This record gives sequence, structure tokens and C-alpha cells, in this order.
Amino acid sequence: MTAQAPVTPDDGRAVVAELRHVDKHFGPLHVLKDINLSIHKGEVVVVLGPSGSGKSTLCRTINRLEPIDSGEILINGQVLPQEGKALARLRADVGMVFQSFNLFAHKTILDNVTLGPRKARGLPRAEAEAEAEVLLERVGIKDQAGKLPAQLSGGQQQRAAIARALAMRPSLMLFDEPTSALDPEMINEVLDVMAQLAGEGMTMVVVTHEMGFASRAGDRVVFMADGLILEQGTPEAFFSQPQTDRAKDFLAKILHH
Repeated sequence: MTAQAPVTPDDGRAVVAELRHVDKHFGPLHVLKDINLSIHKGEVVVVLGPSGSGKSTLCRTINRLEPIDSGEILINGQVLPQEGKALARLRADVGMVFQSFNLFAHKTILDNVTLGPRKARGLPRAEAEAEAEVLLERVGIKDQAGKLPAQLSGGQQQRAAIARALAMRPSLMLFDEPTSALDPEMINEVLDVMAQLAGEGMTMVVVTHEMGFASRAGDRVVFMADGLILEQGTPEAFFSQPQTDRAKDFLAKILHH
């Protein structure tokens, strides 16, 4: 079966990130194959697919945490450079939340959130801390600001990581399986924060296995398998009428277990 035609907003919204003919290998393994994808301002793109499909690698190439072999990636209309200060400037516009929280263990939550704005944006400490407190309240952990990461639950640490990414005022947020390292009871507290961000108009790319979040908060589902984007469409269309056999097989396994 042929893949669906790309589904993108037709209301003239600006393109925040664009991948053009992106290829990526890990040694002999071809993990991204001629990927073309545009993410529009205010859009929540949820990337689904079986393990090993290239989802996380796709996410990590958008801010060049993973270098690509060929093709190009644009952030707000500018081609992402290979290295140097120009890359750092563009990368600062892309927030990233990982599976593991990647917080600095020896710094308080407040210090974790203020570090980027102070170092990269040159904010005075008092201003950075005032912004951080607003963000920590937004993600529901303002009362944990003085603690070290190890003193927080996994869900609280991930919410701190979201606040840290937001502190850089990114135009795009990337989430690479942000709930996969969490205990089941902590997953919803993180997904709720993400859904709140989506509702506020944050542009987001979310790699996840959480089908409920994809249905509730996603504007578009991108389905990947074997390094290819096989189909994309609205969550409603994807979950009710998948177009490819791979997607049907994936949904049958996910939704019936």
C-alpha cells in the first residue's frame, strides 16, 4: 500500500523546522532514509512506530545531537550548520527533553533551570531565578526548587527537565520518549504538563508510545518503520483508518495488549 500524502497545516503558519532528504547511518545500519518533514508553528507532531524504526534518531537530528550523512535541516528558515557558534545559536532555539532527565545531580532544581538562561542568554541571576520560579510553578514543582534532583521522584525530575528546556524560550520543543523511564503512576503527571504546553500553542515533536497522549494532544501523527516515514495524518485518521500494513500491524499489537 502507498503511504498517505503529507498532511500539513494549510493556514499559512510558519515552518519552524524542516528536514529535507535526510539520511543517517550507524555503520552499515541505514536508520533514516530520505526523510522529508515540516513542522509548523503551534503544531504538535507525534512520532510513532515500532522499536528500531528511527523515531528517536529523527528527533535527535533536529538539533544535530545526531549528525546526518546527507540532506539538510532548517530551523526557522536557517540551515542548521555542522558546528560552531551558529549551530549553538540555532540549537538554543530548540528545547529537548530526554528519556533520562539529564539534570545536573550536584545542582539544585532552581540552579538546573537557571543555568542555560544565565550562560547562553546572559540573564542576570535574579531575573533568571524569577523566570525559573514561574516555570517551576507552571510544571507544578515550585516547592521543590531548593532540592537536588535525587530528592525528587522521576516524574518531578522530568517536569524539572521540561522547565529547564522552557527556560531557554525555545520556538520548538523535542520530547524523546519522555515517559519511558518513569513508573506508571508518574507518567500522567508528565503527560499532563506536555498536554498543557500543547494547549498553549508550543510547537512540539514528541516521540512516544503513549497512544492516549497522541490522540488527545497531537495535531499530526507521523508513523515510522525501518527508517522511513510510511504515513502521516491526523490522530483520528491514523488510529481509525491506518493506510499501511505496517501501521495496521503496529496498532493491532499496541492497542490490544
